[in-house]
Amino acid sequence: MKLILASASPRRLALLAQIGIAPDEIRAANIDETPLKGETPRLHALRLARGKAEAVSADDALVLAADTVVAVGRRILPKAETEQQARDCLALLSGRTHRVYTAVALKRADHVNTRLVEARVSFKPLTKADTEAYIASGEWQGKAGGYAIQGLAARYITNIIGSYSAIVGLPLYETANLIEGARRG
Repeated sequence: MKLILASASPRRLALLAQIGIAPDEIRAANIDETPLKGETPRLHALRLARGKAEAVSADDALVLAADTVVAVGRRILPKAETEQQARDCLALLSGRTHRVYTAVALKRADHVNTRLVEARVSFKPLTKADTEAYIASGEWQGKAGGYAIQGLAARYITNIIGSYSAIVGLPLYETANLIEGARRG
């Protein structure tokens, strides 16, 4: 059965390749990612993953979508688009543990199965030099919470509890199980 990835993320494509899955097609879903009033980070991630899967029309194909949300308490951090947003995110993450929620959704016909994976990530206290070096790298651009664990930010991470691949953007165990289950019928 044909597999469509509803994401233009090179990280998600590389993660799928890591477990031997190559989508037949990539069709990035474009939906409004603004959190709803009172929406929790976990429900936000699930809603966006499901919404992205549902936004891609595919008659006889599986549609795989995902969304990653970085949260401090109930506060959803943005996908940093400006240096100031990235600085604000890093200041909030500095010296504390936060949660990363990644939801994956797989659509087959008109049915969508979802899974949510929660991980905890701890940052060392960041110095001004740490923050400015990371900002200068540009790696934060478009990243949930203003950082990419698979890149330079790894040097600031003191501990993770949970799925590393989910923090990067796609929980591989859950994704593989969803796809295998759908292909078995």
